[in-house]
Amino acid sequence: MIDAGTAAPFIRIERLRKSYGAAGHGILAVSEVTFDVQNGEFVSLLGPSGCGKSTLLKIVAGLLQQDEGTLSIGNPDNPFNASHDIGMVFQQPLLLKWRTVMENVLLPSEILGLPHAECRERAKDLLALVGLSAFHDRRPYELSGGMQQRAAIARALVHDPKLVLMDEPFGALDALTRERMNVELRRIWQQSGKTILFVTHSISEAVFLGTRVIVLTSRPARMAANIPVDLPAERDLAIKTHEAFGEYTRKIYGLFDMN
Repeated sequence: MIDAGTAAPFIRIERLRKSYGAAGHGILAVSEVTFDVQNGEFVSLLGPSGCGKSTLLKIVAGLLQQDEGTLSIGNPDNPFNASHDIGMVFQQPLLLKWRTVMENVLLPSEILGLPHAECRERAKDLLALVGLSAFHDRRPYELSGGMQQRAAIARALVHDPKLVLMDEPFGALDALTRERMNVELRRIWQQSGKTILFVTHSISEAVFLGTRVIVLTSRPARMAANIPVDLPAERDLAIKTHEAFGEYTRKIYGLFDMN
C-alpha cells in the first residue's frame, strides 16, 4: 500500500510558516514545519488544541496560502490535480439534511460534473464499505453520529481522490463510538489505499491510526518529532494493551512534557 524504496514523496512540506493578522502584530500559527508523505501513508498530525494543526491541513488543502516555505503535492509518477484529487472530512459530518445518504455521498461528484451512473455505482460500493448500504435512502436525522460520520467519509471518497484530509473527524463523538470509528477508519484506509492526513489531539488515536505520527508543539506549531509507527497493519482495540503501543504513547507524552 505504501510506496517502497526511494519513491519520490507524494507530499513535500518544507519550512512552512503561516501567521494571522497584520504584519508585525499577527499571531504566528505555523513555524518552520518540514516533513514528507509517501503515497498510501496514513499520517497523524498530533498536537495540543489550538496549536496550528488545522491551519497546516488547510494549507495542504489549498484553502490557505502559507507565508513562507514550500508545499508540493504529486510527482511525475503520480500527478496531482487539486480540484479533483482532494477529499475532506471535518469534525462535523456537514450532511445536507434534505438529501438522503446516497444523495449526500454523491454531492462531490455532482459538483465536479462526473458521470452520474459510474459515480452512483461507486457510491453504492462505498456505502457497503462503511456499512451503510441499508441506509442509503435515509435522511441524516435518522442516523447516529457515528453513522453520519461514516457517510461523510464515503462522500469524501466518492470522486476517487488521491489525498484525504481529516480534521478531527471523531472529536464530537462519545468515547466508545470514537474507538469503533478508529477501527472502521483503519479498515477503510487499508481497503481504499488512499493517502490520509489525519489531525487529532489524542495521542492514543494518533498512534492507533497512523503509519507515522507527526508531533507538533504548542502554538506556533513546530516539529517536535516525526515518528514511524511499527505496529501490525491489522489493528484492533486490543493492540492498545500491548507494550509496543504503550512505548509509542509514553514517548509522545514525554515530548509534550518538554514543550
